[in-house]
Amino acid sequence: MSLIAAGTGPQEAPPEALANNGFWPEITPGDFRETQRLDGTVTQPRLEHALRVAMADVNRQLADYQAQHQAAGIEGAQGIPLEPWQMEGHHALLYRRAVYAQAHAELLERYRDISATGQGDERGEAKDLAADDYRGDARWAIAELTGRTHSTVELI
Repeated sequence: MSLIAAGTGPQEAPPEALANNGFWPEITPGDFRETQRLDGTVTQPRLEHALRVAMADVNRQLADYQAQHQAAGIEGAQGIPLEPWQMEGHHALLYRRAVYAQAHAELLERYRDISATGQGDERGEAKDLAADDYRGDARWAIAELTGRTHSTVELI
């Protein structure tokens, strides 16, 4: 009997961090892959593309918030004053959560077509629901970051 070890081949160099706009932290694809538990099915170029699109979207949503702080002389997320209950790195953590959730949602939607069987269709529907959950996580993180309430309720 012979065992073949998997994953012992040459290790790829870790991908470089993706530069951001100078206010928000850069995003490290390897950290995203590890945090979100993404395996090698998601190629590195596709992963980086999803992260860049997510960064652009989250930055757009936070543009007014960023401008407000920059007008007050704050040059980066690390300089945003903390509330007594917040920990060091609070704003960067929520920013990354928003970006990671947006990127993961996009990847789930794009990879729903891996199987063409009926089971694949059912998995695709489950992935769509999970993508919705991730988008909700992104909205929650942005609301938390900006101090807005987490939900909007309207009477019909």
